[in-house]
Amino acid sequence: MNQQVIEIGSTNRASLVKRGRHLEYFTIGYNSLEGLIAVFAGLIAGSVALVGFGFDSLIEVTSGAVLLWRLRADLDEARRERVEAISLRLVGVCFMILAAYVTYDSIKSIISHEAPEESLPGIILAAASLIVMPLLVRAKRKVARGIKSSALMADSKQTELCTYLSGILLVGLVLNALVGWWWADPVAALIMVPIIAKEGIEALRGETCCEEGACH
Repeated sequence: MNQQVIEIGSTNRASLVKRGRHLEYFTIGYNSLEGLIAVFAGLIAGSVALVGFGFDSLIEVTSGAVLLWRLRADLDEARRERVEAISLRLVGVCFMILAAYVTYDSIKSIISHEAPEESLPGIILAAASLIVMPLLVRAKRKVARGIKSSALMADSKQTELCTYLSGILLVGLVLNALVGWWWADPVAALIMVPIIAKEGIEALRGETCCEEGACH
């Protein structure tokens, strides 16, 4: 009986890990496209927030690749714990790189009074991400709870952050387009920084945890 329970548990875990890999493949594909569009549109419009959003997408691609490595090692119990710890800290590094970039570029834009042009592609991109990202967050967290992976939970927070960035970006771009508030763009980008840095520090310290029945 106990052997049967173990086999069923192993089967369920393998199914969750497979689903997690599919989610990370989607994350990498979607964010690669999103990042390229955002950076290109941001450079054309001179939008710090839009370029920062694109850079965040590329960071998510890196995070997704790290999690693929983590999930591939999941069924190997001898490697699982070590790979989990390394993956969590690598995701934390991704957060901190993003925080540093957004801070530098936003302050530079405010000091030099760089006024972005209107960016319809950026507005459409941000609106689309507000729809896609929450669905992806929910799916990742379900898998993270199922396999009790702090690294995957941190990655889901990275995806959740992308949702926040989408909302902040959308507000900044719309305000610039409607009322010409050029400063709304870099200020919107700076609002991202404390959120990003907090998640990065927690991941680097290994404080993001995933216990049975709850992840926080």
